[in-house]
Amino acid sequence: MYYELYVDVFFMVNFTMDAILLILLKKLLACPAGYGRVFAGAATGAAMTCIAIVIFRKTPVLRFVVFHGVINVVMMKAGLGIKWGRELFRGWVLLYIESFLLGGVFQFVQQYIRRGSMFFLLAVISYYLVSVIWKIILFFSEKGNRYCEVEVFFGEKNDRLRGLIDTGNTLSDTISNDPVSIIDRASVRRLTEEKKPERFRYISYHSIGKKEGVMPAFRLDKMQIIRDGNKINVEHPLVAVSEEELGSENYQMIINPDILTGGKKNGDKSGSSTSV
Repeated sequence: MYYELYVDVFFMVNFTMDAILLILLKKLLACPAGYGRVFAGAATGAAMTCIAIVIFRKTPVLRFVVFHGVINVVMMKAGLGIKWGRELFRGWVLLYIESFLLGGVFQFVQQYIRRGSMFFLLAVISYYLVSVIWKIILFFSEKGNRYCEVEVFFGEKNDRLRGLIDTGNTLSDTISNDPVSIIDRASVRRLTEEKKPERFRYISYHSIGKKEGVMPAFRLDKMQIIRDGNKINVEHPLVAVSEEELGSENYQMIINPDILTGGKKNGDKSGSSTSV
């Protein structure tokens, strides 16, 4: 008995799945890598898989080691630029959690779409379903851990604030589509004593008890979110200035959760984020 391997089909299947896994991992780790690099990493992983399946076809143990200990690491380094050490190990673990989750969702969807030619549609549907599942998991896991320390930088000034990660904050800029966090007026006064923002833009919002309104917004030089011992650096984040008190729980900033996953335009120079 022998099997025929169509390398082009095998490559495209692996490339598609690798790309989905890397995009999900990029969001989870808030990696600033652009999508061009992500797809290049996926292509590298798919090409190495094609080569390894041929070279190590008679040595399953060695093939297992290469698949899981070499190719995945190279793919993450090439596609996301993850540093060696704890962050790479964390990415490796998350990659396998994603793989199991994606495989389960793929099998579930496949029972309703049985035609083999619909593979890419299955992959896209599975990607969006896994994204939703991840958001649900993060929502419940973070309910008791919504607070963080935030260090904000503007000009020569910096300030350390207490932030609330609010999943209900879905504010975004209509021009750049960047996520918008909210900061209180007192903190802005301290930050802008020596240097004033060159320009403001206005962000529309809706809130309970108030139909609609607008808040002035400007870009900080940098923001560092410190949470569970991890630091996330956000370059040039967009923040809106609250006209009212933010709350009675002693926080000065409301963090848009999209920033923790790289933002709606992750990789954009205007608001990219990196984990430290």
